[in-house]
Amino acid sequence: MSRKLWKIKGYDKDRAAQTAQECGIDPFAAFLLGTRGICEPEDVDAFLFSGDEPCDPFLISDMEKAVLRIERAIAESERITVFGDYDADGVTSTAMVYSYLEKNAANVGYYIPDRAVEGYGMSFEAIDRLAAEGTQLIITVDNGISAVKETEYAKALGIDMVITDHHRAGDTIPAAEAVVDPHRDSDDGLEFRNWAGVGVAFKLLCALEGDADAVLSDYADIITVGTIADIVPLNGENRYIVMRGLEMLNSGNRIGVDALLEAAGMAQKDMNSSSVAFAIAPRINAAGRMGSADRALRLLLCSDADEAKLSATEICDANLARQSAEQKISEAVGQFIRENPSVLCDRVLVVDGEGWHQGVTGIVASRLVEKYGKPAIVISREGDSAKGSGRSIEGFSLYDALSVCSDILEHFGGHTLAAGLSIKTENIDAFRRAVNEYARAAEMPFASLVMDCKLNPASINPEMLSSLAMLEPFGAGNPQPLFGLYGVKLVGIQPVGNGKHLRLTFARAETRFIAMLFGVTPEEFQYCAGDMLDLAVRVEKNEYMGEVKVSIHIKDMRFSGTDDRLVLDGIRLYETYASGETIGEEQREALTPSRELIGAVYKYLKSNGGFKYGAEALCKRAGIDLDKLCAVRVSLDVLCELNLITCDDGRYAMPPEEKKTDLQNSVILKSLKGGGMNG
Repeated sequence: MSRKLWKIKGYDKDRAAQTAQECGIDPFAAFLLGTRGICEPEDVDAFLFSGDEPCDPFLISDMEKAVLRIERAIAESERITVFGDYDADGVTSTAMVYSYLEKNAANVGYYIPDRAVEGYGMSFEAIDRLAAEGTQLIITVDNGISAVKETEYAKALGIDMVITDHHRAGDTIPAAEAVVDPHRDSDDGLEFRNWAGVGVAFKLLCALEGDADAVLSDYADIITVGTIADIVPLNGENRYIVMRGLEMLNSGNRIGVDALLEAAGMAQKDMNSSSVAFAIAPRINAAGRMGSADRALRLLLCSDADEAKLSATEICDANLARQSAEQKISEAVGQFIRENPSVLCDRVLVVDGEGWHQGVTGIVASRLVEKYGKPAIVISREGDSAKGSGRSIEGFSLYDALSVCSDILEHFGGHTLAAGLSIKTENIDAFRRAVNEYARAAEMPFASLVMDCKLNPASINPEMLSSLAMLEPFGAGNPQPLFGLYGVKLVGIQPVGNGKHLRLTFARAETRFIAMLFGVTPEEFQYCAGDMLDLAVRVEKNEYMGEVKVSIHIKDMRFSGTDDRLVLDGIRLYETYASGETIGEEQREALTPSRELIGAVYKYLKSNGGFKYGAEALCKRAGIDLDKLCAVRVSLDVLCELNLITCDDGRYAMPPEEKKTDLQNSVILKSLKGGGMNG
């Protein structure tokens, strides 16, 4: 887990009690709603029981133009091609628009680019193919806003374009028949804009049909899958759609989705937003990542149970292949970092390797963000060209960063927190430097962890679950509540799941409780029985043999009472120094360790046979104040430089034979004390 800045939302408990009384709801639910800024009775009612019903689709720019052009194509039997994308958002968008047009007697087909061969978005080659097949109108879904040249090319071949997209527009809008994108710079009166690509496609169908409820009755489940998969905020109109969609998913009305749930071992289970996010969306994404997205599209359109079962099995197999590819790339990234440890001091991690599967680079980037708490871009080289996917943290726009580096890139696109790029292999190092120069000037924020409130462990009980359920569906913009359990004592550590996870026992006053920490082995766990800790946890329902219990899942933990800002400032200062950035005299003094501090660090390492848990834990164990954290990091570097200790992948050890040397021989210390740049 990366080191994060812990924050607790502030809210007035008295106001929560008033909201509970006015709305007739559970006080704890009212409190949680208040932390989300929902306290007025009308807002509470809308959030809990209805959501924001769909707005007028014609408020979106060019919607009337889009409808008129599509209606003309249907009336005149023109050949229409729905041009989609290979991820879950694009596949659901394509399936929905294609299905709707087919039901309305349109002469329609679909086209989804091959991820490995064609990449994202429209291409001249795809347009040539569609022209040869007689396409007269292309309707894009979840792409097209950046297809300026491609739109001109299509027009030259006699093909009109209606673009529907939700990505940010560049400086130039394609000269299409209509460009339906809620993020265009226009004063259209929209109060809500955060649809996924499938949400924008839904608005198009609402405009064509003239009845949003009718469209939702047919496609709410598909829209829900795409919306959750694309991690757009689940508030406003998206919340209304997803609430409708989950009802439809639980009723089992779509053969393909039912077959996929059966193959995934999720049949007969109540579906919620988490189920969609972890069971359905990754498998639909895997079809496009590990081959052809057509398999997932055919599954969503399927009307034959046997065919659906076969397709669902293929997609689940693709998901297993995706997991294997992800593991291999993660191992290769780990090797890259071991060989280039200086990248860990960069503001933005940029890692690259030859022949990495492009379908999973975005997933690996997400893992790096979680592990290191900073934006990450994973680039796969294929000879002279390369493609990459990036993920970011709140407060740092990856799209803006790539925009600044656009002269180095061949192509880029995406969102604030997720983006993709293509680049010449020879320019990767220049890009790494440029994006980090931008990040340093932009004052990179710290990754944060925001909790709804502190809880007394004694108050956790099954009755809480009904309060939490009222806030469903959870997702971006309405995250699952996170609670702080402060000042608890670790009293038991038990490995489970073949040592891959930990079952931890804690105590506070007279209360003992168990919490699960997933994905951490005993060797990676830096805490010991007897430690006083703060936990950030989620409380979830665990039903077994008809009995409902509360399950506590740990999302983060730290030594109790730690000053996060002090720790993170120390980490940032060390990284600034280690990456060769200019530092001031005050910073230099904070970095420079005294002889006594170096001695204390060495003494602790020697008496414990080394250490492997990082500078913060070392300070805690050795009794060193955290304001010396950056100086402790430098102390470790000095000891390694002088061969008094060794370091292998963050694990410090004593050499086979004890050595003696004079600290005055350290180039690092000479550089710091002399006022020069670090060596």
